[in-house]
Amino acid sequence: MGDSTISTADPRSAEVRRLLERHLAFAHAQVPPEDRHALDVDGLTDPSVTFYGLRIDGRLLAVGALKRLDDEHVELKSMHTAEAARRQGLGRSMLDHLLGVARDRGFRRVSIETGSVGAFAPARALYAGAGFMECGPFGSYRSSPNTTFMTLQLSGAP
Repeated sequence: MGDSTISTADPRSAEVRRLLERHLAFAHAQVPPEDRHALDVDGLTDPSVTFYGLRIDGRLLAVGALKRLDDEHVELKSMHTAEAARRQGLGRSMLDHLLGVARDRGFRRVSIETGSVGAFAPARALYAGAGFMECGPFGSYRSSPNTTFMTLQLSGAP
């Protein structure tokens, strides 16, 4: 693989929109409407959200975002890796980057809402491998059999 960079990205750009469309299509195919919590482009431009893209040799291959819930708690949003680039560690690279940003910004807890059906098993394994533990709903979420909530207490946060 070539040179990998992760930096803030504009969710309104054409290449990001294409990857986000795949992300949303995947999520919408797996869960009923009442349990779809993936943010659209408008949601990702909210001031509480910082959106990132991972590029290799300039090509966008993964995205992820942090959404501030309060002074100590942040949520991971829109984690997605292009299908052709999966199983190469890019999702883990993005996750590690987002966790580092959360630590640097002084957050004490990072949480994620993801699907509970089999199609989301790789995502749940990624988060569990980074130390996330299942938890109850957080923020404005409600309990659902289609949803898994996970959280990680950050150590070493400033």
